[in-house]
Amino acid sequence: MKEFLLNLFERKKLTNLISKDWLLKFVSLVLAVILWYFVGGEDRVDKTVMIPIEIINLPRDLVISNQFKKEIEVTVSGPRSLIQEMTSRALTRQVDLSAATPGTMVIENNHEKIPVLRGITIQRVQPSSIILSLDKLIQKQFPVEARTVGQVANGYYVRFIRTDPDIITITGPQTTLSQVSRLYTKAINLEGVQQSSQLQVPLELEPAIVELIGETSVTADITIGLETVTKTMDDVKVHAELNGVAREVKPEAVKVVANIPKLLIDQKTDPRTFLTLLAIREGDSENMRVKAVPSIDLEMPIEILSIEPDSVKLVAEVPDQAAQPQTKKHNEGKTNPPATDEAPQAKTEHEGADGDESLKVLKNDKSKKRY
Repeated sequence: MKEFLLNLFERKKLTNLISKDWLLKFVSLVLAVILWYFVGGEDRVDKTVMIPIEIINLPRDLVISNQFKKEIEVTVSGPRSLIQEMTSRALTRQVDLSAATPGTMVIENNHEKIPVLRGITIQRVQPSSIILSLDKLIQKQFPVEARTVGQVANGYYVRFIRTDPDIITITGPQTTLSQVSRLYTKAINLEGVQQSSQLQVPLELEPAIVELIGETSVTADITIGLETVTKTMDDVKVHAELNGVAREVKPEAVKVVANIPKLLIDQKTDPRTFLTLLAIREGDSENMRVKAVPSIDLEMPIEILSIEPDSVKLVAEVPDQAAQPQTKKHNEGKTNPPATDEAPQAKTEHEGADGDESLKVLKNDKSKKRY
């Protein structure tokens, strides 16, 4: 009897328990079936996706000086819908360098570091690690120098070549910049050049420098000069002209020192024919400044270094002898003739009409003496 009552009690307790939780269990069962259908029952696929590397918290005085792969290759497995959702998101592999110091760092690409959605499994990661070279960030100035090939035309030379800019400032890793002292242009061909010019010339840079500043060009200012010979020319005649009339100056010739193009010297021509010396009057002074004027048909410039003396004196004009009275010219150098009765008459001929009364007086005086 006791056993019967115990069994009846247990059955009643079980019945009440089942009747109480049946609704909750039914809902749980339905959810499990739905979840299995969408997750467990959906096709699972394997796919390789590329996830970018994102560097965060890099100290301001440090820089990554080496080349490293900017993406990692991750092979994942999971339901198709989850993988599609993952690929549509901008997922990155973050590398925190807040505690970095100059040197080499190895960053392991552990599965835990790869951000994937729950329900997706990581199968493989390539590369499994990243090597970063951290260097001190510095700023350095580099002079720019032009390189040339070939020779300019005969009789010419390169006076100078300037670049604009002539100094370039670069910010980058200390190790990289310390290996470079100056920047050079690509070769400029000067073969047969006779004239000055300006050219845009690209720089010839190392790959590490190109990574910092890119392909860069400068302006090359090329100045070409004539080869000259210093010549001293003595007794170069000075030409003077005043009011359209040629005048005489002293000294008549001066010494000139000049730089004459070598091409003119090679023509075996007297250098004094290349220029003309003119005396130029300044104000009312008798001194005239000497100026050198190149010949009209001269195509090459002549540089005058000195003229000695650099001024000449204008010689005063002498009166024309032919314009003097004829009697004065006739009597020059002769003694006076002895006094005679005819002498006063000769004198009066030169005196003209004003001497008639004097002549009459002289005749009257003589007549008195005779009688």
